[in-house]
Amino acid sequence: MTAPTPPGRPTGRADHLLVVDDEPTVRELLRTALRYAGFEVDAAATGGEALDLAARHTPDLVLLDVMLPDMDGFEVIRRLRARPRTPRPGRGGDVPVLFVTAREERRDRLHGLRLGGDDYVTKPFDLEELIARIHAVLRRTRGEPPTRLTVGDLDLEPDSHHVTRAGRTVRLSPTEFRLLHFLVANAGRTMTKSQILDSVWEYDFGGDPSIVDTYISYLRRKVDTEAPKLIHTVRGVGYVVREPRP
Repeated sequence: MTAPTPPGRPTGRADHLLVVDDEPTVRELLRTALRYAGFEVDAAATGGEALDLAARHTPDLVLLDVMLPDMDGFEVIRRLRARPRTPRPGRGGDVPVLFVTAREERRDRLHGLRLGGDDYVTKPFDLEELIARIHAVLRRTRGEPPTRLTVGDLDLEPDSHHVTRAGRTVRLSPTEFRLLHFLVANAGRTMTKSQILDSVWEYDFGGDPSIVDTYISYLRRKVDTEAPKLIHTVRGVGYVVREPRP
């Protein structure tokens, strides 16, 4: 099995993944398949071991099970997200997290995404699809050409993933940044949920466009904390970021 090289991968450097799963057979399957696909792979059987490995060598992406023996995956991502961010060349500071778990209920999936997860895959999974999703997440978080974007008093710097509103720094997860970047790059144009899914998630998220609404609400709580509001709903169509009207 071979996997396509994603555009923009740094020459001579394989992406470093951290697999966190307490089932030895799943852990070894993922480690073998992902190495074959061209990744560097570390593996951990517990949340504590995963946090230690991530502290010693920051991965480019974490594949995280929810059901672990010492703490659940939701607690692992909370602790990862609570750590001070270390800038990584060409990427944002937060490490992307892709949940890979048998917990398939919608509330678990939404909970994982609300905590800052970038994708959620349920077991049993197809290896080719999983690898494609890994590449999609890495593409979304790899960084954009260094062009500053401005709408009103909102400034977005794609190269550093730095966002400010009226001079105040706004901290966003990788997916929140990608969504805001897409809307700001298309400022003044109404983007449909389908267009947002295609560009931000790069696939139809389980046929559930409500994930767009969920992430728009996250952005509003971080970006539109005071007037004038920049993110607007066009009822029955989608969303638009536009300059404040006089």
